[in-house]
Amino acid sequence: MGKKKSFALRIDARLMEAVEKWAADEFRSTNGQIEWIISRALKDAKRLKSKTSSDKTSEEERNDLES
Repeated sequence: MGKKKSFALRIDARLMEAVEKWAADEFRSTNGQIEWIISRALKDAKRLKSKTSSDKTSEEERNDLES
């Protein structure tokens, strides 16, 4: 994904619990799950261009196959 930027996120406790459970179910870190959710939402809304297949990481390719 390239360079990462850190920031604080305030989130409702119930939402965070749901994200943590989802992340565990998908064998991802909570941070990775949040990043995946945001990335997916941006792609679905056509606000983020998909990478070319040569630029994708193996995790991104696996995620594409799962969806």
